[in-house]
Amino acid sequence: MALRRSSGLYGFGQLRDELDRHFSTLVENLPSVNGRTFPAVNVWEDGDDLYAEAEVPGLTSDELSISVVGRELTISGERKERGEETTYHRRERGTGAFTRIIRLPFDVDSSRVEANLRDGVLQIMLPKSEAAKPRKIQVNAALTDKE
Repeated sequence: MALRRSSGLYGFGQLRDELDRHFSTLVENLPSVNGRTFPAVNVWEDGDDLYAEAEVPGLTSDELSISVVGRELTISGERKERGEETTYHRRERGTGAFTRIIRLPFDVDSSRVEANLRDGVLQIMLPKSEAAKPRKIQVNAALTDKE
C-alpha cells in the first residue's frame, strides 16, 4: 500500500478510507469454523440497482437483521442449536451468531433498500443514490467575438 504525503485533514480521510477498504477485505475473507464464510454472498449490479444475494438455509426473516450505513451492508443473524438432548451423528452446518459486512462499490439510497427471503436465499435490492448514477452533461457551444 503506497501512501502519499498530504497536508491537512483531507490526507487523514484518504488514509482512513484506504484502511477501511483493506480491513473490510480482510474481514470478508476470514473463514468461519467450517472453513467457509457464512453466509455465502454474491453482489452484482444491474442498471440503477445493486443486488446482494445470501444463502441462509433454515433461517426465518425474524432471525435476520440487515442494515446499510454509508457504503457497508451488514447481514447478521443466528442459527439456533437443536437442543441439549440432540445427538448428532454428523454435524457440518455451524450454529450461533454471525455477521457479514460487505463493502459496497458506491453509495446507495438506504431509504429504498428492499429485502426478500425465499427458499433459503436472501435477496437484497440496493438502489443507487442519485449521486452515484451517471448523469448527462449538456455541452454549451462557446461564442466567439465575431458572432
